[in-house]
Amino acid sequence: MTVIAGRYRLLDVLAEGATGTVWRALDETDRREVALEEFRAPAGLPADEVPLLYARREREARAAARISHPSVVRVLGVATEDGRPWVVTELVRGLTLAETLDADGPLPPREAARVGAEVLAGLRAARAAGVPHRGVAPGQVLLANDGRVVVTGFWGAPDDGPGPEADLRSLGALLEAAAGGRSGPLGAVIDELTGEELAVTADQVEDELRRTAAGGGRATAEASAPDRTDRSNRGDRTDGGEDGGGTRAGAPPAPSPRTGPARTAPRRGPVLVAGIVGALLIAGALTYQAVRDDGPGTGPGPGGATSTAPATPGGPATAPR
Repeated sequence: MTVIAGRYRLLDVLAEGATGTVWRALDETDRREVALEEFRAPAGLPADEVPLLYARREREARAAARISHPSVVRVLGVATEDGRPWVVTELVRGLTLAETLDADGPLPPREAARVGAEVLAGLRAARAAGVPHRGVAPGQVLLANDGRVVVTGFWGAPDDGPGPEADLRSLGALLEAAAGGRSGPLGAVIDELTGEELAVTADQVEDELRRTAAGGGRATAEASAPDRTDRSNRGDRTDGGEDGGGTRAGAPPAPSPRTGPARTAPRRGPVLVAGIVGALLIAGALTYQAVRDDGPGTGPGPGGATSTAPATPGGPATAPR
């Protein structure tokens, strides 16, 4: 196996593109697996410009190492082999958002909101460290097996990065891809991020996405609230919110809610029983009075007393369940 810079043993290829290859490698010094990004100069670049490009790549990687946030891939260092820089990063096990969308389709709204919130938090941390992203795409977002959302691709030079508004713009496009369009519960947020004028702040967007991911927020409320708009011209199907359910056009309307206290049907059984018991008591009283009139000491029990003891005294008690 090839060893880079006398330390990193290449194991297998994780990803490959036009300008480089990402390897899984073993750091033989620290005895841990890392990701090693091999950078290649584009084909056709003049030979005298290649060293300048490699030097710039190294500066960018060392700048990215200043970012410290769980939603940003950690840059551990830069190794040099044959004059080329190899960027050492943490090894994140999982799939990219692009791979996940290709395999399974759009994310559920709450999961898309969670991914968006973590991506935005990572972009803001990078900007605070002076290393803005050039525009995050689904292929640069890793959905780790441990639940983390990790942004990669912070290789823009600190002095030529886009402004803060660009972070929100790229987030809007990312959310649209993750949610499968703008018609779902996150549609209003996506519209705000991709409209002609940006009228929201990063704080507002992140707060809204986190509330939605937790089951609250405007997006979730709009998804779960009854749709009272006129659907007569919308065709045969209407979206039913997060669970994907729908209703057919032309279905009978739900009955209107009643006002005032609810009316209940009369309970005939207890009334009938009470009437029978009352009649029996009256009959018993008349009979008892007639017996007393015939002579003393001739009641229904000894001494004229009626027993109220249980039928089976001393029986087992049953604990309440």
